[in-house]
Amino acid sequence: MQSPASQQITKRFFEALYELKKQKVIRGKATFTKKYNIDYRNFCKLEKEKARDILQLSWLENIVNDYGVSSHWLITGEGEAFK
Repeated sequence: MQSPASQQITKRFFEALYELKKQKVIRGKATFTKKYNIDYRNFCKLEKEKARDILQLSWLENIVNDYGVSSHWLITGEGEAFK
């Protein structure tokens, strides 16, 4: 089980992903998971149950490096979500 702080990071990860979808930067979860070879079922489980301990650091790296999400915001919740 993830710590409360880890659960908040997971929550922000999905918030950023939803915003990317809203802005039509990505088509959706399936597109994101296919691009990075992420198991879609595990991804969806984590989305529903943020306490699950299956978030991978590479997912955070991908969303920061490839989509301009602020790593500071992602980890701390402070500042703007996008650079």
